[in-house]
Amino acid sequence: MKIHIDKIGSATKPIDPGRLVEVAKDRQACNVGDVIAVRALSESVTYGQLELLTGRLAKINTGDVLLGVLGKRRALKGFVGDVPETVAAGDKLHLLNMGGVIGQCKGHHSSLSDAILVEVIGLASDALGLTINIGDGALGPAELLRPSAPIVVVAGSCMNSGKTVAAVEIIKQASNAGLRVVGAKLSGIACLRDTLNMEDHGAIATASFLDYGLPSTVDCHDLAPMAKAIMNHLNKCGPDLIVIELGDGIVGGYSVDTILKDTEFRSAMSSFVFCASDYVGVIGGISVLKELGINIDVIAGSVTDSKMGEDFVRDNYGIEAGNARRDGERLFEVVQASLVSKAVFA
Repeated sequence: MKIHIDKIGSATKPIDPGRLVEVAKDRQACNVGDVIAVRALSESVTYGQLELLTGRLAKINTGDVLLGVLGKRRALKGFVGDVPETVAAGDKLHLLNMGGVIGQCKGHHSSLSDAILVEVIGLASDALGLTINIGDGALGPAELLRPSAPIVVVAGSCMNSGKTVAAVEIIKQASNAGLRVVGAKLSGIACLRDTLNMEDHGAIATASFLDYGLPSTVDCHDLAPMAKAIMNHLNKCGPDLIVIELGDGIVGGYSVDTILKDTEFRSAMSSFVFCASDYVGVIGGISVLKELGINIDVIAGSVTDSKMGEDFVRDNYGIEAGNARRDGERLFEVVQASLVSKAVFA
């Protein structure tokens, strides 16, 4: 059965599906990353838009036929959801994020209204009747990290702690300084917003776990092969600097720790920027990262939005602090200084 799609979620980007899609309506087993067509049965005031393949946001109206991807979510300040074992036409699922990740919603943050309810039309299939998955033809795993440009890693205590603001500001300042900068997002849930933001601030190329065929990094046993594959891919551009954002927190449901526990990846990190929302986040982050053998070079995030927070970091832990919103130039200077101290930049 062929159907016309009204709105295509950005999570389908790896396959470039088009608006006329073949779907299978019968019940069948499904997997994370399977492409699925659904019809919107409700709307939402607080979470009612779909990010399209262009990165533009479009309002979801009741009755819209959407193309998305089956996936999981574990957002502390968003939705929590899983992938069903099987799907068939008529089943009810939910939109779990604006990128078009779809699953069974198990709960949500109190600030949000209910997730948009959708009715399954069918799994997208190819000419042979096989279910299409965004992992088809995606980047393969890499066991080894090839020689790389200096890598700046931006991680945080949780979502909304200021990681993206810090990452794009570092990219902007590095680009303004004449460096060829590339950006990557290695954990979280599929959405183009953050990588497009990196490009808007001067990144000459970007990539994310979506390019590896993952709609999210929930329940991934080991993300290190993905991280290395993306680093190898971006290094083909001949960058002077790579800026990585690790979505969500260093503790949480998105398997961030599996990247940080990898010895080869840790040894390749040139500077580590940690973002926190408050003092306890700073204290906890230092403690958790110390157990992983990682020293923080710069504290950023909303805890540094005031001088009081910056002073707390410096006076109590002897770690430099830099605020991306108030003084991006200084934040980049601190990052550069950490690179120089490690003899990465002369």
